[in-house]
Order: sequence, then C-alpha cells, then structure tokens
Amino acid sequence: MQHTRRQMIRSLAAGGLLLPGMLSELLAEQSLGASDPLAPKMPHHPPRAKRVIFLYMTGGVSHVDSFDPKPELRRYHDQKVADPGFCKGADWKFHRYGECGMEISQLFPQMGSIADRIGLIRSMWTDNGDHFGASIAIHTGSSNFNRPSMGSWVSYGLGSENRNLPSFMVISPGLPYGGGQVWGADFLPVMHQGTRLRPIEQPIPNMRPLATGQLQQTELDMLSYLNRQHLTGRETDPNLSARIQSFETAFGMQNAAPEVFDLSGETAETHALYGLEPGTRDSFAWQCLVARRLAERDVRFIELIDTDSDSGSNWDTHGKMARYNKLARNVDQPVAALVKDLDRRGMLEETLVVWTTEFGRNPFATHKGALGRGHHAHAFSTWMAGGGIRGGTMYGKTDQWGQHVVEDKVTVHDLHATILHQLGIDHTRLTYRHAGRDYRLTDVHGRVVHKLLG
Repeated sequence: MQHTRRQMIRSLAAGGLLLPGMLSELLAEQSLGASDPLAPKMPHHPPRAKRVIFLYMTGGVSHVDSFDPKPELRRYHDQKVADPGFCKGADWKFHRYGECGMEISQLFPQMGSIADRIGLIRSMWTDNGDHFGASIAIHTGSSNFNRPSMGSWVSYGLGSENRNLPSFMVISPGLPYGGGQVWGADFLPVMHQGTRLRPIEQPIPNMRPLATGQLQQTELDMLSYLNRQHLTGRETDPNLSARIQSFETAFGMQNAAPEVFDLSGETAETHALYGLEPGTRDSFAWQCLVARRLAERDVRFIELIDTDSDSGSNWDTHGKMARYNKLARNVDQPVAALVKDLDRRGMLEETLVVWTTEFGRNPFATHKGALGRGHHAHAFSTWMAGGGIRGGTMYGKTDQWGQHVVEDKVTVHDLHATILHQLGIDHTRLTYRHAGRDYRLTDVHGRVVHKLLG
C-alpha cells in the first residue's frame, strides 16, 4: 500500500498538482512513517490466542436451565424450601455430552456436541443485578462508571494485523442493554472503539465508494496533507488523531469489507453446517459465519450480540421461559458450527471463543406456578473454547439450588484477566493514563483462572 501511495504522490507531483513543499512533506511521511496507534504490538508473554470471538447473549440466560443442572429444584418444584421463595425447576432435561460427560440442557444439543472442546464455568459472579449495569460490567469491568470495552482494550494493547478492517468489530442487529457503551472506547483513543455491523444489505453505512479508486486515493492524499498540517501543534489531541486515522481505515474498508460479507463463495455444505439459508441475513447463523470470515482476515476482537432488531433484548424472560425454545434454536447450531468450522480450518487454537451473558436467573419464584424467572447476579454460567482452553473442563460449583457460588467463584474481572492472559497480555500491565492515574480493564482486581487453561 505504501508503494502504491508513493507512486500516486509522485504522479501528482509530475502533473503539477502538488507544490514542492507538499511533495517533500508527504514523501517524508512515507519514508519515515507516521506514528501508527494500530500497528501490531508485542504481547507481554507468548500468546495462546491471536484473536477473540465474543458471543454475547443479552438479557440474562438462566444458568439453571442451560449449563448448571439442579435436580433438587425439579424435585421440590413449587415448594417453599427457603426464604427466597418457591423452587422453580428447569423446564428442560439435561443430558451428558462428550467423553467428559458434561451436563448440558436439551436446549443446546449442538453445543453439547462440542462439549469436549469447551471449558465451562459454572461459578460466574457479578456485582449488579440490573441489566444495564451488568451488561456494562461484563464488557468493561465496571457496572457503575463509563469505562472502555474489553474489545477496545485488546485493540489498544495488541493493535491490528489488518489495516483494511477495524481491529474491533461488533455485529448487533439491535441495541443491547447499555447500548453502544458496550463497545465504546471511552477514554482510550477512539480508533479502538468497536465498529458496529448490522445484518442488512449494507452492514456498514457508505461501504461502497462513490468515486473511482484512483480519484478517491488522490482525494485522500490531499486530505491527509491538510489533516497533517492541521495536526501540527495539536499532536496531543487523541480525538483529532483518531479522526485522521479513521479516514484511512474507511478507505481500506471500502475495498475489503464488501468481500467479507459476500457469502456466495461459501459452499452449500458450510451453509448447512451453520443452518444458514443462502441469501438470508436475519439469523445468528449469518453472524457466526461472518465472524469466521472476519477471523480469517485477522480482525482482533469480534463480538456477536444476540438481539432482535426491535426490542434489542432476547433472553430477558421474566414472564415466559417457554421463549427459550425459539431463542436456543436460533443460536445453538451456528455457535457449535463456528467452533467446528474454526477447528477444521486449523484456526481454533489461535481463536478464543467466549460464550456469555450478563447474569443468571433466579432459581426461586415469588409464587407457585411462575412461568418466568427474575434477575440473579450471584451465579451464572459462561464457557470458552479454543485459544489454549482445556476442553471438557467443568470449573466451579453453585449450591444445590443454583443460588450461590460455593466453590471457585469467578468474577467478571477474573474472566477478563483470563481472556487477556490467553492473548499474551498481563492484565496488571495493560494500563492507560487518564485523569491523573493509570486505569486498566480489571481495575485493581482479577486473577487468571489457570485450571481452565491447557
């Protein structure tokens, strides 16, 4: 790309379109190289993963109906055995899957088929039982204050290996709880903010260029010169630097992004694996297949959010747990297919796949015959696969009701520390100075859950 730009600059000079001072400055920039905040950075230690695919089920998935079987709840269903209320047993049976014998709800038989690749955490804990606060916490580490998203921290810490695509990309049909804050960069330089895609004809607005490639490149070179002039004396303004950088990224995206979203070259077998009807976009299957294609193109952090385009929430089931039948069908096959597809392409070991939600659901109900479940912050389930995770592992325990963690509690900070560790980042050393002090994703907390690692 630099060689092409250099040729373009010289051709503009030969045609008399650049003044000598402009020419010398632009060529010096090409020769010496401008500061590049998205350049690949060395990790703190040898990484097990190069990238993350973060599968986020917004709304709070019930752990006792999905990955944490509690037969005692079923046994005492509709009976009041403790102060919290009446036991509400799971509406679905659990089955053992894989050589590891991992118990998973019949809601997720396809995820069950990858049990031997999964490291399952049954002892997740968060400090906020509100959707907004818990959603922000699972993404940023803080339920109370605006902080950068984990994807932004990863982009800041490791940079990008593909300058034609953003280092942090999010596919979200609707807005989750917390809105764009879940992929925001906050006080980090804004080029590390997540770029949101939607499963529509143009997933990114203005993706197709209006001018020819040569004309657009000429315009960008002239704009770059003027931007650099304006930046002189304002080098400490991160927003200005990021805006200048965004023009170059946008140009690269117009060239690279359309091909990413063109699935016509994918085989019928691959479409069938994901359960994706060719030509359709309105499913989690489309998100998962596009995520694999983004991973192939070295996007550093890819987040898929399971929302519908209207309400923005899926798994928030206070009134009717029966909705889980449809919700689970939408994600079960494509999520399992994503892991299998990465594995057969030799990409799983360098791709960390994380499946999570913001909190769990209450094992108890306020009255007999309740059809839904309330929020529950102090116990939920998460799993990881690939990226050096020890497959077939079940970590942590909750009590007989699924009410409290009783063994190996994993906080949101611990989860973040573990994800960063697999990327080669020491979470205590990934810091950014803001407002007079150093900040980090895990604040002053966090431990790596080594028992999950292979």
